[in-house]
Formats: sequence, C-alpha cells, structure tokens
Amino acid sequence: MATASLIKEDPHIADTVNKTESYRVLRGRVNGLGYSPDARLIPYLELAGFRSAALIRTFDLRYDLISVLVERWGLETHTFHLLCGECTVILEDVILQLGLPIDGSPVTGVSAIAEPAALCYSLLGASPGDDESNLSGLKFTWLKANFQHLPDNATEEELMCAARAYIMHIIGGVLMPDANNNRVHIMYLPLLTDLHNVRSYSWGSAVLAMLYCELCRTTKPHAADIGGCLILLQSWALYWMPFLASVSHQPYVYPLVNRWSIYPGIGRSYTVPIYRLLIEQHAGEGFIWMPYRRLEIMAVIPSSAYFHSQLWCTNAAIINFNVVEWYHGDRVLRQFGCIQYIPDPPKEVGKVHGINKRGKHGMHWGVVHRRYITVWDNRMGRRPRMDMSSDLQPSPEYMQWYFSMGKPYLLGAQSTVVPPHVQRPGAYEPVADIEPHPQPNLESEREVEPEAQPVAESEQSHSHSADTSYHPDFPDNDYFLGSSGGGYHYGFDIFGSSPS
Repeated sequence: MATASLIKEDPHIADTVNKTESYRVLRGRVNGLGYSPDARLIPYLELAGFRSAALIRTFDLRYDLISVLVERWGLETHTFHLLCGECTVILEDVILQLGLPIDGSPVTGVSAIAEPAALCYSLLGASPGDDESNLSGLKFTWLKANFQHLPDNATEEELMCAARAYIMHIIGGVLMPDANNNRVHIMYLPLLTDLHNVRSYSWGSAVLAMLYCELCRTTKPHAADIGGCLILLQSWALYWMPFLASVSHQPYVYPLVNRWSIYPGIGRSYTVPIYRLLIEQHAGEGFIWMPYRRLEIMAVIPSSAYFHSQLWCTNAAIINFNVVEWYHGDRVLRQFGCIQYIPDPPKEVGKVHGINKRGKHGMHWGVVHRRYITVWDNRMGRRPRMDMSSDLQPSPEYMQWYFSMGKPYLLGAQSTVVPPHVQRPGAYEPVADIEPHPQPNLESEREVEPEAQPVAESEQSHSHSADTSYHPDFPDNDYFLGSSGGGYHYGFDIFGSSPS
C-alpha cells in the first residue's frame, strides 16, 4: 500500500500557479507531409503496420490547454492529478487514437549510426549531401523533395524506399516530434530495414514513452518547448474531458484522432487561467472514464485494434531508445472499467529517467536498458488485480488516500468560479453509466465560442506562446503570439485527403 506523498519536492510548474498572475504557454512543433502517400505505397505501409498511422491528419493545437495538462502531471506516477483521481494517456488511447501496434519488441538500438550515408543509400536509395559524416537526422524538407513524386515506372525497390521515407516522416513529424528540431533522427531507420518485421516492434509504447518523457521534462518551470505526440495528448483531453470540447457533432472516424482534423473541436479564445478553472470545476464529475464505449465509436474501430487489449492495463517499463518511462496501469483502473483500489507505490527507473543521447556514441540502448526490456518482455504477466465496476467508482478508501497523498486541487482547494461567459451548462454528465455520453451540449455557448474554421494545409512547423504569459528567461527566446494574445498555432493537414 502506498503511504508516501505522490508529490516530489522537485521544482514543478504547478508550484507557480498560485504565486504569480503570469503563466507559461509552452511551444511545440508538428511537421506534416502535406501530401497523401502514393497509392502504390499502401501495401507496404500496411505490411509495416503503419497503414492507419498514414491516415492521421493533424489539427490546430491549443498550447494553453497542453500547458495546463502539464501543470497537473505527476513525475513520479506518470498520471494527471484531477479532482476525480489519477488518470493518464494509456496504451488503449494509442491504438484507438493513432492505430499503432502496441505489442511487440521495444523500439531500441544504437542511436549513433557508424555510416549514416551508407545506411541511407541502402534503405532510402539516396542520402542528404550536406556533411554526411555527421548525419544524425533527415530533414523533413529533404524527405518530401525526394519522395513525394515517384516515377510511373518505379521499381519495387524504389517503392519500398519511398515507404520507409514516408514512415520516417510520420515518426519524426507527428508521432515522436522533437521539440526543437525539423528532422527525424536516423536511429529509427535501421528498424525499417525489413518491412515485414517493422510491425513486430511496439511503436505505440514508444510513442507513449516519449510523450511521458516530454510531460515530465516540461514540468520544470523554465522549460519552454514540448515535444512528443501532442495531437494524441490534446485529442485524449477532448475525449476523456468532453466539457473542454466546443464542437460536439463531428463524426467519429478511425483513427479516432482524426475526429478533430476538420474542426479542432476546441475554441481559440481560452487561455491558461480559463482551462485551469474549467478542469478544476468540472473534472470531478465531468471526466468520462470509458469514452470509447459509445456505440458510435465502437462501430468505426476495427476488431484488430482489440487483439492486445489485455496489455492495456500492464505495469511495465515502456522504451524508446534512450527513453525509459514507467507505465502504471494499476493507478488508473477506472479507465479500464474496474474498481480503483489504493495502488502500490509508483515504480521509478532511477538514473535512466531523462537520460539523453548526447555523447553516447556506439552505445546500444537495448543493452543499457536490458533490465527494463526484461520487464517489458514480461508485460502480459504484470497485469494488476482487476475487479469490474458497475458504477466506475473507486473503493471507499481510495479517495481519502488520494486527497491526502495526491494533488487533486491545482488552485489550492480554493473556491473557484468560472466566468459566466465560459460556463458550460449541461456540458457533462455524471459518470455513473457504463455507457457514458460524453458529447457536451454547447448550443448555448456558440455565440461566445464560434466554431473554428477548417484549417488550411501547411508544411510548416509552428511555435506558440502568449504575450501575456510567463516565459522562461532564455536567450534567443522568440515567441509567436498565442491564443492569449490574439494569435494562434495553426494546425495542418499532413496528408491532404485520406488515401484511397
């Protein structure tokens, strides 16, 4: 039984919330392809397990919301602390939202490639010409210039090279973007050597590991940029906390993240303080513990997405080369329809948490992290005790324990009042029904919060901040106007229309 506090003494951005009127808005990066894959690539993308991921279309990200989610992130538990209890982005979200395989070998290997140019020629049929001896990443502009247009008489080898290039762009631009980079790391390319074998890796857990890592890193008050799969994070928030969504009538499609590709589902005018208040007021009753149980959602999800559903609740290390994070399925049992008991103390990975790749030439991360790989290999045997719940309520002891050991209130348990112009009457329903109805009724709000217009396609990566917000004191820290200042981070359609 856990008896220690869930809150570390390390500096956390949440510590600044009640100490200053200013606030931080993180910057992020999404690099979209801007074109659909050639129809001839589809069989190879399917073979590799990236067919559904190739359908993902990005959308307008709201960094004010993302910044507030970071404020509620627990480094030691890898969960968000809300009034309703702990919750997090889980493996179920990855397979249903992104369509990525979650079972398989960990995504790992050598991050410093000995002969990168030769590797590129072998697997892509081409290599960037600039300083090939120090090649560590492939620019997205180079990938597009070389692989967007394929010759009519392209050989099978050329098509396989183009498929690898397309997957590399998806990995680095959408699924695992670096916060400060315009390229994808070349370390992923060797894993694409045999397209038949690509789906044998747990790409989904690798995406989740990087997202957890970025959430942990940006809890530091002076962090300015956030990487990781932010479209997954924002879409997760809108599905599980529908009182945040301002567009309720959009159809469900698979992968589920594409629901927001035409209309982002969230207004442009809300700032960090408003999101704080909305979550503080409504997450207690408005958090939907099983949003994917709606019949309309289940109707669009392929049966293959449930093949490894028993893995969703595991307690294991998740890995992405140098990144090792702990996945605590036992802390969020209500997200699986079960009674939440007081969990065991959170597992920590010690010194390897937050380790970077710099200066680690020739290091094989699979060897460095072998003890954690062993844990992942035993993932099916690491599932917690699970007792089905009829009302999705925790055990009687859980909330008392959580309120004493966690941080349910971000605003110091003070009485908070959401301004009338952002209140959402009827925006959520109590979570007593196993088949919840997470669609908010926002008709009364639309005069205040008009629907966003469809987002134009773009190939650019954009940053975001607010000129009235708290900004870390970094040199060369140029912030674009954010939602608080009248400007917005515009999303972009990675692939245009869905491939036929």
